[in-house]
This record gives sequence, structure tokens and C-alpha cells, in this order.
Amino acid sequence: MSPHLIVLPVVLPLIAGVLLLRTRHGSPRTKRWLGVGATLALVAVSALLVDRAAGGEIAYYALGDWQPPFGIVLVLDRLSALMVMLTSVLALGCVIFACGGDDEQGSNFHGLFQLQLMGINGAFLTGDLFNLFVFFEVLLLASYALLLHGGGKSRTQAAVHYVVLNLAGSSLFLIAVGTLYGATGTLNMADMAARIAELPAERSGLVTAGALLLLVVFGLKAAILPLYFWLPRAYAAAPAPVAALFAIMTKVGIYAILRVYSLVFGEQAGSLAALQQPWVWWLALATLAVATLGVLAARDLRLLMAYLVLVSVGTLLAGVGMGTVEATSSLLYYLVHSTLVTGGLFLLAEMIGLQRGKAGTRIVRGRPLTQGGALSMLFLAGAVAVAGLPPLSGAIGKALLLEAASAEQQPWLWPLLLASGLGAIIALSRAGSTLFWRSQKGERDGEPLPRQHWIGVSLLLATSPLLVALAGPVSDYTQAAAEQLADPDAMVRTLLPDAGDAS
Repeated sequence: MSPHLIVLPVVLPLIAGVLLLRTRHGSPRTKRWLGVGATLALVAVSALLVDRAAGGEIAYYALGDWQPPFGIVLVLDRLSALMVMLTSVLALGCVIFACGGDDEQGSNFHGLFQLQLMGINGAFLTGDLFNLFVFFEVLLLASYALLLHGGGKSRTQAAVHYVVLNLAGSSLFLIAVGTLYGATGTLNMADMAARIAELPAERSGLVTAGALLLLVVFGLKAAILPLYFWLPRAYAAAPAPVAALFAIMTKVGIYAILRVYSLVFGEQAGSLAALQQPWVWWLALATLAVATLGVLAARDLRLLMAYLVLVSVGTLLAGVGMGTVEATSSLLYYLVHSTLVTGGLFLLAEMIGLQRGKAGTRIVRGRPLTQGGALSMLFLAGAVAVAGLPPLSGAIGKALLLEAASAEQQPWLWPLLLASGLGAIIALSRAGSTLFWRSQKGERDGEPLPRQHWIGVSLLLATSPLLVALAGPVSDYTQAAAEQLADPDAMVRTLLPDAGDAS
């Protein structure tokens, strides 16, 4: 397999994005074919990367052949391969959906979409903290423009809050990176892990400050309480394919916490090991509780889906807070499920709103839906999956997390996770009955929905039963990924063979 394969998830969307921006005045058909084709190619590349990583090999790509710790490196292991694969599948459903007409509501949609994929994939693959910051900025710059796609007052207001908070987060990120560089003399994460193991005692306070600043930044990206207030309105106001793609954005923050604190602040870090764990655990439980209240209070379908994303964030971070291999394996399975299902539900909410006229996505009585039968079946499947009911993948993910909580004697997760599921069932049942059973005012005059909408939504929601059918292989992979993540020495030995054992 070509060694250059690792860099393709960054280079491929970069080239496609530049070409699409250069041909922004071309025909919509050409832009759509190029956008979908580039995303399909990304799916194929990510599948090859997963196959390569599945064997347990940790590989890296040194740009310009500048070897670590001095050069820019992209690192492939089981976790990064899984996240790139997840991003590409989600993106494929979103871009197909957008080809139904959403891409023509503004300018440069497909080019910006590819540049955001470049930033997301780069964040998952990068091997040093400064380039993690750079890729964060790339994906954020593209997301600013995509959030405003199509214009409108609500989108502009949401974008202002989103931009201001993320600019503040970027400033803190830069300060944290500078602090850690000043204390350790390196930005490469594997090299930093090796140096922290031998850190003089007088520098531990500085490193602790930098690590906690990073936790604030990653918590903002992940939307943990009390840093989540930007998310509901931003996701509810964004165009449907953009909001669906944003389902992976919070997972970038969760990934960063997993990667940085398991590698740099793992067991070899001595007194600095797992310093994030108590903070993440309790804030995750609080996020889960508050998000459940938001789900119950939501009176708009888009806002309901945004709070369901927050429920998944709290659930995933609770797994991070437990800090065991079993919990990490469970949260990775649930992460794949929740990202794809909530992405599909954002797209489905748009389809329902298009057929309800002035009522839109508000959970109020409106006119009957022209294609209500098919939409109601998709809504039922998505609701069962996201609420965590059998027989779909949400039930498996939650069961695995509860089992991990029992093993770690963490009883608080049980009532909160079960209550969040009950809250989702109540809210989605109320929404479904209002949208499909009580919508009897007026005539059916909505236009049939484009076939691209049906394909995009069906692709994402079909992943839930697929995850059930492949539960064995997928959980085996996530278990292996969690074990690899718990062994930071393997990463250090791969990137720095002369450094020896980090512990």
C-alpha cells in the first residue's frame, strides 16, 4: 500500500475545494458531480486506511521528509482511521442531500464543504499540537461561511455568537500551545509525552496550566457544560446539510481530549497523568442532565435535534471521564452511531419542514404532508435509533457504556443515561404525533421532495441497522482502538525510535 495514502484525506479535499472555488460560476451540475465524486473518493481512501490500521500498525507521513519531532507529521492508527472514515460517510450523505437544491441557495457551497473536510481530517490525523490548532482554524473558517450559506437574520445572529466564541477559543488554544512549548521545548505530541515523563518538578505547574487551558478549548469545541450555549441555536439555524456535517464538529473536540490526554498525559506523565479525568466526568454528567431538559423543552424540530447532539456529547464525555479501555471502546461505538444518526435526523427535519409550508419545523399543527407516509417511517427509525431503543444501534452503544460504568462502579451514569433516553422518547413521540397524526389543517399542496434528499437521509439512517448487523466486528475494532490508545509508548516508539520507552 502506498505510503502517500495517509496524506490523501487532507490533499484530496484541498484540491477539490480549490477547483470548486475556481469554477464557482460554472454549471451547478458540474460542481455537484465534482463535489460528490471527491467525497466518494474520500470514502474509498478512508476504507483503505481503516483496513491498513486494523492490523495494529501505527504509521506516519513526514511532509517534506522532515522526520519527527522537527517536521510536520500525519499519524495513522486505529482511532484516526476510524474518525476519518466516519467523517467521509457522514459527508457523503450530506453532499448528496445538498445536491437537491440546498447548494444553490448561496455561493461556493461545494468548495467550502471540501475545505471543511480538509480541516476535519487534518485534525484527526495530525501528530503535533500546533498543526492541530492550524487544522482547527481551517475547519472553523470554512464553517463560518457554511453557517451563513443562504443568509437570513437567524443565521447571521447565530453566526456572530459562533464566530466570537470560537475566536476566543482559538486565542486560548494558541496560549496553551505556547505555554506547553515553553515548558517542554516541543510541539510534537509523541515527543512531548517523552519529555513530560522526565519533566523537572519546577515546570509541572506550567504544564498543568497549559493542559487545563487545552481542556477548556477542547471542551468548547465539544460543547461541554458550561461551554455549550453556542451550539443549539447555531445548529438549528444552519442549512440542513451543514448542520448534519456539524454533527462531527463536537466529535473533533472529544477526539482531541482522547488523543492529547491519553498520549501526552498518560500513565508515563507521573503526577500529571489523567489530570483531565475528574473535570470531564462531572461536567459530562451535568451536560447530559441539562441537555435532556433541553430536549424536553424544545418546540422546534431543528432545536430538538441540536439538543440530541448535546445528549450524545454528554454521553460520550462520560465515557472519556471513566478513563478505562472498556469505556473508551464503548464510547467509540456510540460515537459512530450518534454522529451518523443525528446527522440523518437534521436532514430529515429539513425534509419535513419543506412539506409543512409556513409551519416549517415548528412542532405545531400544520397541513398534511404530501409524502407523510415515507417521512413518518424514516422519522420512526431515526427516533428509535437516537433514543437508544432496541433493536437499533443506540441500544447497543448505551448498553456497552452502562456495562463499563458498572465495572468501574460509577452508578451516577445509570439514572442519567436512562433518563436521557426516556426524555428523548417523550420529546420525539410528542413531535412525531404532532407532525404526522395531528397535521390535518389545510390541503396537501407540498411539492414532492428531490430524490437526492431521500438518498442522503436513507444513507445515514441505514447505518444504524448496519451497525447492529456488524456489531461484532465494529466492537472488536473499537476495543482494539481503545487498547492502542491506552498504550502511548507504542506511538512514541513509532515516531521517535531513538527515544526509548516513554515510561
